[in-house]
Amino acid sequence: MSILKWAPLETKPNRPFDADLRKRAAPLARRVKGNVRLHEGIVKKAERSVPRGPAAWLEEIRAAYADAQEAIPFGPVVGLRFDARELFHLAPAVAVKFRRFPSRSAALKRATEAALTSYVANLDSQAATLSDPRLAFAFCYLASHFGLGLVDMATVETVMRFVERHKGQLSATGPREA
Repeated sequence: MSILKWAPLETKPNRPFDADLRKRAAPLARRVKGNVRLHEGIVKKAERSVPRGPAAWLEEIRAAYADAQEAIPFGPVVGLRFDARELFHLAPAVAVKFRRFPSRSAALKRATEAALTSYVANLDSQAATLSDPRLAFAFCYLASHFGLGLVDMATVETVMRFVERHKGQLSATGPREA
């Protein structure tokens, strides 16, 4: 069993805050705040809780993999043909969906960048593991969560070891979460 290593993610320093911007934006913020009303039941919770423990992660990854597999028949409709070997590309989008972040958000960009850069960085050293479409998807799904700041390295390593030992369960059918 191998432990997948991560590519370091580069971070950009935050831009300095423009103090004058607050003064200029305050009147507009007051007008917008007065006009916006949030109604309970219409606004969805931004994210769902992250699984606790490797077994819970395995179940969520299984559901996420099943969700991604449902996209395969629709590939030709949008001009793309792909199969299970390319499903790891969908792992960040499914992770964002399962965490209930907006699908066109900076979160999707961060998740995608983390997943795909980690995948490429590990392709040579973990070729045998990543050649299994289920494990490649699981790795990118976990890397997406790492990129979103929802899990740490220790969690990813522990869960990947568990998933490698139980990879047959990733193909099992069962109820799918969205």
